[in-house]
Amino acid sequence: MDLVYQAADLFRSIEDRARAGEARAEAAEQAQLEIIAATERKLRDASRALEEARRRIESQQEQLDAAEFRAQAAEAEAREARQSLALIEDAIRRRLLLTGGHDDARSSAVA
Repeated sequence: MDLVYQAADLFRSIEDRARAGEARAEAAEQAQLEIIAATERKLRDASRALEEARRRIESQQEQLDAAEFRAQAAEAEAREARQSLALIEDAIRRRLLLTGGHDDARSSAVA
């Protein structure tokens, strides 16, 4: 009978170790699933943040392009204004020279 009890104890011990091993395996599997779920959440968050950053960069690039276009338009307007001013200055000089020359001729004629 002792041999039967020893065999039963041995069998129970083996079963207990097997159950404990299964419990550890299940706990490890659950921990892995939690790690995978947390990693997936972090990846989704990072993906959203990356997409938001990409949209902000695109928006800033569009604003920069618009600012560059406005600057080029302002430079063109400034060139046109300088050219117009130079034409006006030239016309004023010619007018003054013509008027000044006629005044001298009139002054000579009167004297």
